[in-house]
Amino acid sequence: MQRESEWRTYCLVAVLSQCFLLTAYMMLCLFLLFSTMVGNSFQNGITAETSAKTAMEGDNVTLLCNYSSSSLTGGSLHWYRQYAGSRPEFLILILRNAGANKSEAQFTVKHDKEKTNVQLEIFPVKVADTALYYCALQPTVMGNLVTLYKNLTPSETIH
Repeated sequence: MQRESEWRTYCLVAVLSQCFLLTAYMMLCLFLLFSTMVGNSFQNGITAETSAKTAMEGDNVTLLCNYSSSSLTGGSLHWYRQYAGSRPEFLILILRNAGANKSEAQFTVKHDKEKTNVQLEIFPVKVADTALYYCALQPTVMGNLVTLYKNLTPSETIH
Protein backbone atom coordinates (compact mmCIF):
# COMPACT_ATOMS: atom_id res chain seq x y z
CA MET A 1 0.00 0.00 0.00
CA GLN A 2 2.85 2.38 0.83
CA ARG A 3 4.56 1.66 -2.52
CA GLU A 4 1.34 2.50 -4.37
CA SER A 5 1.12 5.81 -2.50
CA GLU A 6 4.77 6.61 -3.28
CA TRP A 7 4.19 5.76 -6.93
CA ARG A 8 1.14 8.07 -7.11
CA THR A 9 3.15 10.88 -5.50
CA TYR A 10 5.95 10.34 -8.01
CA CYS A 11 3.47 10.42 -10.94
CA LEU A 12 1.88 13.63 -9.63
CA VAL A 13 5.31 15.30 -9.30
CA ALA A 14 6.26 14.13 -12.81
CA VAL A 15 3.02 15.50 -14.29
CA LEU A 16 3.40 18.84 -12.48
CA SER A 17 7.01 19.23 -13.62
CA GLN A 18 5.98 18.48 -17.23
CA CYS A 19 3.21 21.11 -16.99
CA PHE A 20 5.69 23.66 -15.63
CA LEU A 21 8.19 22.92 -18.42
CA LEU A 22 5.48 23.16 -21.07
CA THR A 23 4.26 26.48 -19.66
CA ALA A 24 7.82 27.87 -19.50
CA TYR A 25 8.48 26.74 -23.08
CA MET A 26 5.23 28.31 -24.30
CA MET A 27 6.02 31.61 -22.56
CA LEU A 28 9.50 31.63 -24.12
CA CYS A 29 8.06 30.96 -27.57
CA LEU A 30 5.46 33.67 -27.18
CA PHE A 31 8.10 36.12 -25.95
CA LEU A 32 10.06 35.47 -29.13
CA LEU A 33 6.87 35.73 -31.14
CA PHE A 34 6.46 39.39 -30.47
CA SER A 35 10.03 40.60 -30.73
CA THR A 36 9.10 43.29 -33.20
CA MET A 37 12.08 44.51 -35.17
CA VAL A 38 12.42 47.56 -37.40
CA GLY A 39 15.63 47.99 -39.40
CA ASN A 40 17.27 51.39 -39.76
CA SER A 41 14.33 53.09 -38.04
CA PHE A 42 15.78 56.60 -38.06
CA GLN A 43 16.94 56.35 -41.65
CA ASN A 44 13.57 55.08 -42.90
CA GLY A 45 11.35 57.23 -40.65
CA ILE A 46 9.62 54.20 -39.10
CA THR A 47 9.75 52.88 -35.54
CA ALA A 48 8.11 50.08 -33.58
CA GLU A 49 6.07 50.94 -30.49
CA THR A 50 7.80 48.20 -28.47
CA SER A 51 10.67 45.82 -29.08
CA ALA A 52 8.91 42.76 -27.62
CA LYS A 53 5.46 41.55 -26.61
CA THR A 54 4.37 38.42 -24.79
CA ALA A 55 0.98 36.73 -24.89
CA MET A 56 -0.76 33.49 -24.05
CA GLU A 57 -2.18 31.26 -26.75
CA GLY A 58 -5.66 32.46 -27.69
CA ASP A 59 -5.00 36.12 -26.83
CA ASN A 60 -5.39 38.97 -29.30
CA VAL A 61 -2.17 40.91 -29.91
CA THR A 62 -1.58 44.26 -31.59
CA LEU A 63 1.80 45.31 -33.01
CA LEU A 64 2.20 49.01 -33.80
CA CYS A 65 4.57 50.89 -36.11
CA ASN A 66 4.78 54.68 -36.23
CA TYR A 67 6.11 56.48 -39.30
CA SER A 68 6.84 60.07 -40.25
CA SER A 69 4.27 61.42 -42.69
CA SER A 70 6.98 62.53 -45.12
CA SER A 71 8.49 59.02 -45.24
CA LEU A 72 5.29 57.53 -46.71
CA THR A 73 4.98 60.03 -49.58
CA GLY A 74 4.25 57.97 -52.67
CA GLY A 75 5.19 54.73 -50.91
CA SER A 76 3.65 51.91 -48.96
CA LEU A 77 4.08 50.04 -45.68
CA HIS A 78 4.71 46.30 -45.49
CA TRP A 79 4.47 43.72 -42.70
CA TYR A 80 6.72 40.64 -42.81
CA ARG A 81 7.06 37.60 -40.56
CA GLN A 82 10.31 35.68 -40.11
CA TYR A 83 10.41 32.26 -38.46
CA ALA A 84 13.67 31.19 -36.80
CA GLY A 85 16.11 29.95 -39.43
CA SER A 86 13.92 31.12 -42.34
CA ARG A 87 13.82 34.15 -44.60
CA PRO A 88 11.16 36.86 -44.09
CA GLU A 89 7.77 36.18 -45.64
CA PHE A 90 5.39 38.88 -46.84
CA LEU A 91 2.18 39.31 -44.83
CA ILE A 92 0.36 42.52 -45.70
CA LEU A 93 0.78 45.62 -47.89
CA ILE A 94 -0.66 48.99 -46.87
CA LEU A 95 -0.84 51.52 -49.71
CA ARG A 96 -0.47 55.22 -48.91
CA ASN A 97 -3.92 56.24 -50.18
CA ALA A 98 -5.77 52.95 -49.91
CA GLY A 99 -6.85 50.38 -47.38
CA ALA A 100 -4.94 47.31 -46.33
CA ASN A 101 -4.70 44.03 -48.23
CA LYS A 102 -5.26 41.08 -45.90
CA SER A 103 -3.13 38.03 -46.55
CA GLU A 104 -4.67 35.75 -43.91
CA ALA A 105 -7.88 35.75 -41.88
CA GLN A 106 -5.85 35.74 -38.66
CA PHE A 107 -4.41 39.23 -39.38
CA THR A 108 -6.08 42.62 -39.53
CA VAL A 109 -4.41 45.93 -40.33
CA LYS A 110 -5.57 49.35 -39.15
CA HIS A 111 -3.94 52.37 -40.79
CA ASP A 112 -4.39 55.63 -38.86
CA LYS A 113 -3.24 58.39 -41.21
CA GLU A 114 -3.81 61.14 -38.62
CA LYS A 115 -1.63 59.44 -35.99
CA THR A 116 0.71 58.13 -38.73
CA ASN A 117 0.76 54.56 -37.47
CA VAL A 118 -0.13 51.08 -38.67
CA GLN A 119 -1.40 48.32 -36.37
CA LEU A 120 -1.07 44.62 -37.13
CA GLU A 121 -3.61 42.64 -35.11
CA ILE A 122 -3.07 38.89 -34.69
CA PHE A 123 -6.04 36.93 -33.35
CA PRO A 124 -6.23 34.46 -31.85
CA VAL A 125 -2.51 34.04 -31.30
CA LYS A 126 -1.07 30.51 -31.55
CA VAL A 127 2.28 29.07 -30.52
CA ALA A 128 2.89 28.51 -34.25
CA ASP A 129 2.91 32.32 -34.65
CA THR A 130 6.26 32.50 -32.84
CA ALA A 131 8.40 34.70 -35.12
CA LEU A 132 9.91 38.12 -35.65
CA TYR A 133 7.51 40.65 -37.17
CA TYR A 134 8.90 43.48 -39.29
CA CYS A 135 7.25 46.64 -40.52
CA ALA A 136 9.02 48.37 -43.38
CA LEU A 137 8.66 51.23 -45.83
CA GLN A 138 8.92 50.69 -49.58
CA PRO A 139 11.40 50.01 -51.02
CA THR A 140 12.27 47.34 -48.49
CA VAL A 141 14.53 44.59 -49.83
CA MET A 142 15.78 43.43 -53.18
CA GLY A 143 17.41 40.22 -54.34
CA ASN A 144 16.77 36.66 -55.43
CA LEU A 145 14.89 33.91 -53.61
CA VAL A 146 18.02 32.55 -51.93
CA THR A 147 19.55 35.76 -50.56
CA LEU A 148 17.83 39.00 -49.61
CA TYR A 149 19.76 42.26 -49.63
CA LYS A 150 18.57 45.31 -47.74
CA ASN A 151 19.64 48.55 -49.42
CA LEU A 152 23.08 48.28 -47.81
CA THR A 153 25.71 50.87 -47.12
CA PRO A 154 29.24 49.64 -48.00
CA SER A 155 30.06 48.80 -44.37
CA GLU A 156 26.96 46.66 -43.77
CA THR A 157 26.72 42.95 -44.47
CA ILE A 158 24.01 40.37 -43.96
CA HIS A 159 24.93 36.92 -42.69
